[in-house]
This record gives sequence, C-alpha cells and structure tokens, in this order.
Amino acid sequence: MPDEIGGFDLSPGHSEEEAHVLAVDDSLVDRKVIERLLKISSCKVTAVDSGRRALQFLGLDEEKNSAALDGLKVDLIITDYCMPGMTGYELLKKIKESSTFRETPVVIMSSENILTRIDRCLEEGAEDFIVKPVKLSDVKRLKDYMTREDRDGNEGRGINKRKLGEACDVSPSFSSSPPSISSSSSSWSAPSSPTSLDSPTRRLKTSTCD
Repeated sequence: MPDEIGGFDLSPGHSEEEAHVLAVDDSLVDRKVIERLLKISSCKVTAVDSGRRALQFLGLDEEKNSAALDGLKVDLIITDYCMPGMTGYELLKKIKESSTFRETPVVIMSSENILTRIDRCLEEGAEDFIVKPVKLSDVKRLKDYMTREDRDGNEGRGINKRKLGEACDVSPSFSSSPPSISSSSSSWSAPSSPTSLDSPTRRLKTSTCD
C-alpha cells in the first residue's frame, strides 16, 4: 500500500494488532499533542484538521473526493468539539448514521466544560467527553474503549458514559483523571513531559459552536 492516498498518511510498518485512531482537530498544536500521546501508547494515528477531512478519510463524504479506502480499520475516533465548518457533534452524528462505523467508539474533546454540550454528545452516542488539555492518563483510558470485547452490550457501553443526572452533582470534570483545567490559574508554563499541553489556540475559541 502506498504511503499516501488522497492526501492521507498511510505509512507502512505498523502492526495489524496496533490500534488505529483517527484524531480530528483544527488546531495544529492540539493535533500534535494527541498524536504524540497516542503514539506513546502504541497506537497508529491518522490526524486530520476538520470534520470534512475525517469524513473523506472514512469514505463517508458524499463528494467525489472521498478517500474510500478499502479495508480501512479504525478502532477509535477522537475529535474536537468546536471546529469551523463542521463541529465535532455534527461529525459524531454522521459517524453514528454510518452502517460501517456506527459501532466505532467516538470521544469528544473540548476546552470548554459546558454541561449541555456534554449531555448532547453522550446522548448522540459519544463514548466519552474529555476536557482539554488531553493527558496521557486520558489516552490510556481510551485504549480500554478500543479493546472492550462487549462493546455492544448495555454494561459495556454504559460504564463509561456519564449519566445525565450526575452532571449536576459532580465537579466540572468528565474524565476519570483529575481535572485538567484550573479556573484559578491565569497563566501556564510548558510542561516538561508530554503528558499534557495547554494549547494557546484554546484561548481563541468561544462557545459559538453550540
């Protein structure tokens, strides 16, 4: 197989046993962070900069420039919520409407912890909702979603989804790891390890994606 088809990196050398993750984020910095963390966790990563490009890669774009790769294996899709053109929520709906990828776990990322946004994504079928910056502990938890054998069972999917009624009773972090954003902090410093990174582009995003 060539290294690139339709502009998508398909570099050889990864094992078929290796989990393949499609990462979607319009921020170059955030894409690099999630890609690095996933590779540390021994995942094959394809990173794209928009929901439309993600649909093209998956062969779900109605336009003729879809990649439509035969035998494409994607074990998990992780996407930013707030992106121009197509939000992560809209991408989630497209994926869940697909007969090919409807059972593929989808995880939403966002720099904003908005309860209504979280609820609608979980109701639409998202596996989890991660508040940026994404940490290595978050990525390690994502591997559980990819290796879960009983993905279709009620117990299999339900244990990782936050019940809507719990949203008002817990602190504003919907990850099993400690909160990654502190409202009292007015500055940030570059971390010494790849476990987390607060992207400067996060500060430019607003809540207009709702």
